[in-house]
Amino acid sequence: MTDSNAVSAAVAKLYDTYPFPPEPFLDEPPPGYNWRWNWISAFNFCAGYKPERQDINILDAGCGSGVSTEYLVHLNPQAQVTGIDLSGGALEVARERCQRSGADRVQFRHLSLFDVDQLPGEFDLINCVGVLHHTADPKGGIQALAQKLAPGGLLHIFVYGELGRWEIKLMQEAIALLQGDRRGDYTDGVQLGRQLFQALPDHSALVRREKERWALENQRDECFADMYVHPQEIDYNIRTVFELIAASGLSFLGFSNPHLWSLDRLVGQAPHLMERAKDLSELDYYRLVEILDPGSISHYEFFLAKPPFEREDWTEDARLLEATAELNPCNSGWPSQSFFNYDYQLIKIDPAQFKFMKACEAAPNAKIEQLIEETQFSLSQVRSLLDQQIIILSRPH
Repeated sequence: MTDSNAVSAAVAKLYDTYPFPPEPFLDEPPPGYNWRWNWISAFNFCAGYKPERQDINILDAGCGSGVSTEYLVHLNPQAQVTGIDLSGGALEVARERCQRSGADRVQFRHLSLFDVDQLPGEFDLINCVGVLHHTADPKGGIQALAQKLAPGGLLHIFVYGELGRWEIKLMQEAIALLQGDRRGDYTDGVQLGRQLFQALPDHSALVRREKERWALENQRDECFADMYVHPQEIDYNIRTVFELIAASGLSFLGFSNPHLWSLDRLVGQAPHLMERAKDLSELDYYRLVEILDPGSISHYEFFLAKPPFEREDWTEDARLLEATAELNPCNSGWPSQSFFNYDYQLIKIDPAQFKFMKACEAAPNAKIEQLIEETQFSLSQVRSLLDQQIIILSRPH
């Protein structure tokens, strides 16, 4: 067995023992949404406009127990979805989950990331969350996925960050040391880890961080095992993340949690410091953010694209007037002047914005020029809704 095969076998054994994530089955579509799994909303976030096609192929690469797969099916009613995972036990759970909720446009294959070339065709959207950092060769894994991405397609990645997970790495090592030759016995590791947390004094930094950040989700043994007794984990910093991105050969479109990467939220009250930072490279800017707020950077989530990939900024008034608008499908609680936006943040809109949004809803094929004539809205107000991704525009033909 090669090291890579040994790692894959160990990871498969963990998830056969503890299928992850451990969300319960539902006999109906899952509640809520994750906009990153909605093709229209995710594409708009990356490109600035509505994709022309919704009858796409989606790959959930490392689907585990099928929680993300189920959402991908229900949130994209015209898509065909494929889920792959190296754990046969997790795939059994995924199949039952999707069957029970009516997610019927999905097929599952017992494959690792490195075997993705066995799948036919290409994919317009690939979701790979919490997977690459558990492989022996993340660069090889992202390259394999990149080869299966269709031109103009999106790859969404989530990998762990070292700065915001220091306590997890220490506890992982402590459990491994105490397990000795029983390492790889995951039920023993979970039991041992729980005993260790109970034995440590309350002032222990590891205990404090567990209570502050992770204890709620770690009530389930599946979550505890995934966090503390995983046989393979690679944690990243911003520089090694961009090395991973470079290896993919794809274009970096941005982080899918951009608010976290804003220096303004940290030192915006000090204009002289913001001025000093304005000439930093993109990489150095992100590095500054993560070292100023290390506790918040427990992971990196971002979108990549395979060229050609066109982006729209709507700076030309004439082009904006010719566009058509619709509401973001991930707005929640509409119609109301107070609702949750695509990122599930509560926002409030004024009566003029409400009137314009109602007009968009009533006339989905109307051009912006027509809508602003009817509602006395302005182009700057349209751009405000657009910047907040409350509305989505289709490009004029």
